[in-house]
Amino acid sequence: MIKQLRKKFIRISIAAVASVMVLLCTSVNVVYFLSVNTQLNETLDMIADNQGRMPEFKRPRLELPEGEGDPRPMRWDFEEEKRLAARFFVLYYTTDGTLTRADLEKIAAVTQDDVQNYLALALRQGEGYGFTDGYKFKIAKQDDGSFAAVFLNDYEQIGDVKTVLLVSSLATVFCIALICVMIVLFSKKAMAPVIESDRRQKQFITDASHELKTPVTVIRTSLRVLEMEVGKQKWIDKAVAQTDKLTELINSLVALSKLNEGENAFHATEFDLSGALRETADSFADFAQENGHALDIRIEPGIRFTGDEYAVRQLASILLDNAVKYASEGTAIEFSLGKDKKGVRICTKNACDDLHAEDLDKLFDRFYRADKSRNGAKGGFGIGLSIARTICEAHHGSISARSEDGRVVEFAAVLKN
Repeated sequence: MIKQLRKKFIRISIAAVASVMVLLCTSVNVVYFLSVNTQLNETLDMIADNQGRMPEFKRPRLELPEGEGDPRPMRWDFEEEKRLAARFFVLYYTTDGTLTRADLEKIAAVTQDDVQNYLALALRQGEGYGFTDGYKFKIAKQDDGSFAAVFLNDYEQIGDVKTVLLVSSLATVFCIALICVMIVLFSKKAMAPVIESDRRQKQFITDASHELKTPVTVIRTSLRVLEMEVGKQKWIDKAVAQTDKLTELINSLVALSKLNEGENAFHATEFDLSGALRETADSFADFAQENGHALDIRIEPGIRFTGDEYAVRQLASILLDNAVKYASEGTAIEFSLGKDKKGVRICTKNACDDLHAEDLDKLFDRFYRADKSRNGAKGGFGIGLSIARTICEAHHGSISARSEDGRVVEFAAVLKN
């Protein structure tokens, strides 16, 4: 159980960290791309609004007092420098798609032979912004009804976006990997209090069980001796029955504590699962008959399984015992074994008294019994199904309860090799 808890802690921690890192990386790249895209749009707007030309920026001069030297030019704004260095070309065409002029003065990579291809793209796009290979463009309608298509070379800007994306992605992957290693290394230390608490709990159960066994045995023996002296009495029989139940409870607690130790409590070998469960089911046939239930055994022959044979037999016994105890009076019980996608499936199916849907998931909790269908008068402690779940988890499987109408319940245990 501790190993499973540690693995779950590692998975959740890594998932949380990875999610935050990926979200952060995505946010940075999206913001940067939007910033670059805004700058490109502003440059395109400036060219389109200036009749396909870059506005001329006058270099102001700094006026100095007389005798203090020659006036020095002021620095240009950095954004203005970038705009003046922009490479672009403009196509002018009428509403019917006729090219009237192609201004290629500010671009060297585009020739007259390429103009028709870009014109066709502009006609398909219509008004607005868009991207094409190496260019961001804007289609704008002129005052006279014609159109101007401004194509701005964005190779450098998009290259910067790709570089930031690559660097940030690699940094994110590296950080996630580093954090994963740290989480794995420090998870044992983080789980130390839980491990110690679990160890003390198991030790307490084991010690308490040993301490309880002696007085319970003494009480039972004393009751039998008393019965020999005073004769058979119903009060003595009730007391003996309660001591037997207490002994069963102690043994169940010890068994559950040992099963929760994990893989060390199980010894996997390959065995004939069909034969093992056939024997187990046959041994319950008479018990079921005595309680007024016919046992319908449906076991697929020839199934072999690698696992702890004793534990799997115990799992089948728990399911059968549970079905016999809580099946509606006079109804049949179905017990089946078949192959599953990744393992085997062991099922019991029986009619029951009203079983609420909210009770189904709780049936596998320790000491839980639904008020109506799982009352204490039928002799259970609510530990058996918890042991069954531990056995399934140890075999990399799961167990579930399903009831469609609240009248018939099916317990399905899936075990994987």
